[in-house]
Amino acid sequence: MPAAVEEPDNVAYKATRGGNANDLRDLARMGKTQQLQRNFRLVTMFGFSAILMCSWESLLSTLSIALQNGGTAGLIWTWLIVWIGFTAVYMSMAEMGSMAPTTGGQYHWVSEFSPRKYQRSLSYIVGWLGVLGWQALQASIAFQAGTIIQGLLVLNYPDTYVYERWHGTLLVIAVLLFGALFNIFLATRLHLVEGCILIVHIYGIFCVLVPLWVLSPRTTSDFAWTTFQDPGWNSPGVSALIGMQACVVPLLGADASVHMSEELKDAAYTLPRSMMWALFFNGAAGWVTAITAAYCIGDLTKALETPTGYPFIEMFYNSTQSLAATNTMTAIIVFMDAFSAVTIMASASRQMYAFARDNGTPYAGWLSAVSPRLDVPVNAVITSLVISSLLSLINIGSTVAFNSLVSLTNGVLMVSYGVCIGCFVWRRLSRQPMLPSRFNLGVLGLPVNLLAMAFLSVVFVMAFFPPTPLPNLEVSSMNWSSLVFTSVALWGLIFYFVWARYRYVGPVEYVRKLD
Repeated sequence: MPAAVEEPDNVAYKATRGGNANDLRDLARMGKTQQLQRNFRLVTMFGFSAILMCSWESLLSTLSIALQNGGTAGLIWTWLIVWIGFTAVYMSMAEMGSMAPTTGGQYHWVSEFSPRKYQRSLSYIVGWLGVLGWQALQASIAFQAGTIIQGLLVLNYPDTYVYERWHGTLLVIAVLLFGALFNIFLATRLHLVEGCILIVHIYGIFCVLVPLWVLSPRTTSDFAWTTFQDPGWNSPGVSALIGMQACVVPLLGADASVHMSEELKDAAYTLPRSMMWALFFNGAAGWVTAITAAYCIGDLTKALETPTGYPFIEMFYNSTQSLAATNTMTAIIVFMDAFSAVTIMASASRQMYAFARDNGTPYAGWLSAVSPRLDVPVNAVITSLVISSLLSLINIGSTVAFNSLVSLTNGVLMVSYGVCIGCFVWRRLSRQPMLPSRFNLGVLGLPVNLLAMAFLSVVFVMAFFPPTPLPNLEVSSMNWSSLVFTSVALWGLIFYFVWARYRYVGPVEYVRKLD
C-alpha cells in the first residue's frame, strides 16, 4: 500500500511548532531553531504575565514593608509612582522584545544593541543577573505562600501551635515542588490553566476587597492619604522611598512573556501587547488594593506586631471577626501565590535554558536539553527547583537573612533592565540602525527610555537601604542584600575571566541578516 500522505496543516505545524512565518523568520535571524511548542496566544500570555505578577495579592503580602516605612500615605503614593515608572520600563522592553522576541530577553538585547567591544562581557553579566534575579523571585513568592499558611495556623490555633521557621521552610519547598511538577508534566497545558486561573485573579479581588469595604471600620481620609510613617529617618520622603520596595515586587515580572516568547505565536506582535495589558490591569488592581488597605488597616502598631507575621491577615480578621471568613479570604491569596510560583518557575527555567543554550552556564548542554516527549527543558526546571529550595533553607537560620536575599531580587533585576535599556539609548543617540518593530514608540522612544532609566536607578539604590536607621539598627535587622549583590557580582566576574570568556561569545555572534 502507498504510504499515507501527511496533511499539509500537520506538516506546517511540525515545522513551526505552532508558530507562523514571522516567528520562523525572527528565530532564523537570531540563529536559533524552534524547539518548544508555541501554545500561547495573546489572552493566555496576558493571563500568564498577570498571574506571575500577582500584584494585588503580593501587595497584601508585603504590606508590612510599606507600613513600617511610609505608612498608609506612602503606600498609596509610591504605588502610583512605581506604576508610572514601570510603564516606562516595560514600554521600552516591549519595543526591544518586538524587535528580538527571544527567550533570552535582556542578555540577548544587550548583546545586540550594545557597543561592539562590550557586547560579550555586558551580555554575560546581564545573563547571570537575570538568572539570579528570577531564582530569587521564585523563592520569594513560594516563601509568601508557605509562610502565609503558617500565619493561618497561628491565627487558628494560638494556644497549641508553636511557630517554627523550619515549618515555614518545608511549606515553601512544598510550593516549589508543586511548581516544578506542574512545569514538567503539565507544561503543554500551562496556557489553558493560566486562562482559568486568570478568572480567579480577576474575581478574587472582589471576593477579598468587598468584605473589607462593607465590614471594616474606616480610618479617616487624612490618615489614609496624608499620614506618613517614619521610623527615625527624619525624612518622610526617604522613608517612603525605602517602603517603596513593597510596591516594586508586585509589579515585577511583566517581562515574563519575553522569557516565554519562543512558546508564543506571532511573538513580535503579541509579546509587547501582553506585557502592557498585564501591567495596566495589575497596576490598577494593586492601587485599588493599596487604597483599601490604607482605609481598613485599623491600628497600625497592632497590625505590624501581629503574631501571624502578616498585617493583612490581622486586617481580615478585625474586619470580619470570623475565622472562617479570614481563612477563606486568605486562601485566595495562597492559591494565587502558589500558581504565581508555577509561572515564575516557567520563566526562571526558560531564562536558564536560554542562557545555557548560548553557553553561558556550566553544563550548558545538559541545562539546555529539551525533553522530546514533554517538550520542556526538564533539566532547567529541576535545577531551578534545587536552587530555590536551597535558598529557602536560609530561612531556618534567619528570616532576616532570607528577606535580605529575597530583596536582592529588586536590585538585580533593576540592573538587568537598566543595562539593556541603556544600550538601547546608546543605539538611539549614536544613530545606529534600528531593527523593525511591531511596537514602535517613535519619537517618544528616547524620553520613555530615559524616564525608565531614572526610575530604575532610584529603585536600585533604595533596594539596599536597611528598614530602620541608627541607633535602632541592629545586626539582625540589617539589610544584607548589598553584601550578597557585591559577592555575586564579584563571583560572576571571576567566573567570566576564568571560564566563560573562552566559551561564551554572546547571542549577537549567531545573528544574521535576512533579506
